[in-house]
Amino acid sequence: MPKPKVYVTRKLPERGLKIIKESFDAEVWPEYSPPPKEVIIKKVRDVDALASLLSDKIDAEVFDAAPRLKIVAQMAVGFDNIDVKEATRRGICVTNTPGVLTETTADFAWTLLMAVARRVVEADKYVHNGKWKVGWHPSMLLGRDVYGATIGVVGAGRIGSAVARRARGFNMRIIYYDVVARPELEKEIGAKRVDLETLLSESDFVSVHVPLIKSTYHLINAEKLKLMKKTAYIINNSRGPVVDEKALYKALTEGWIAGAALDVFEQEPTPADNPLLTLDNVVVAPHISSSSHETRSRMAEMVAENLVAFFEGRIPPNLVNREVLKL
Repeated sequence: MPKPKVYVTRKLPERGLKIIKESFDAEVWPEYSPPPKEVIIKKVRDVDALASLLSDKIDAEVFDAAPRLKIVAQMAVGFDNIDVKEATRRGICVTNTPGVLTETTADFAWTLLMAVARRVVEADKYVHNGKWKVGWHPSMLLGRDVYGATIGVVGAGRIGSAVARRARGFNMRIIYYDVVARPELEKEIGAKRVDLETLLSESDFVSVHVPLIKSTYHLINAEKLKLMKKTAYIINNSRGPVVDEKALYKALTEGWIAGAALDVFEQEPTPADNPLLTLDNVVVAPHISSSSHETRSRMAEMVAENLVAFFEGRIPPNLVNREVLKL
């Protein structure tokens, strides 16, 4: 009996890719950059499964070209690049890789927070560029204290809660905004649930951890940024379009807030002429919050496990659209 055919849109970490190659008739896109959509459309014509990344647009056009497609296994916790509703209508399962990247992503949120608060990137450039001419000065590269400050977590799901838990070690006042109350978090670390406007106006650090859905697109806009303290910082390693970049640039250049740290952008890769990249009070990274050897390897394994489970007749462990089981 022939093995199911799978198209993999990028070379995944070896631990997961090895399982896929052993279990399936797999073809892997060989280049570092993502395959153009027309390539995906061509490759899915005779496959039973697709292993995708966030940068792959998987929509009705792709599904139309893939009459045999039964499952899309995404290597990411997010899946806003996939038309899940359309997949469900067609009886196609969609899976993701949640949980495993929680702590790694929370670590990186704190990396961003500390870097922007203490001006680490500016200081690095200061030394590298030969500007350090005086051994020590009372006003050299002054930053902001993190210990004892107020952190506001926007979205207290797995990652947001992990970020909040880390704040205990800095003796911070912890407030959060979420459409769902998190009584276990409140009991564990003394976090207080507030509305978004209160969170923005009272926080010294605002850390954003919501999924990208219709209601969160530009959730942080000019109106919201104006509520923040002039001494406050915003950190985003959720999804780029959650923050209105034009409004953020205005907030940073006009002094509404003190700084920002971003691992995600409205367009990725962000253009080299993005005006945010010209600002010293902005720390940026190229969407690497889950980028540790162990986490990325485990994510790839989860992609493989979801695929294997499906083709063995079991419910994939990380099925996003469970309603597809009723069809």
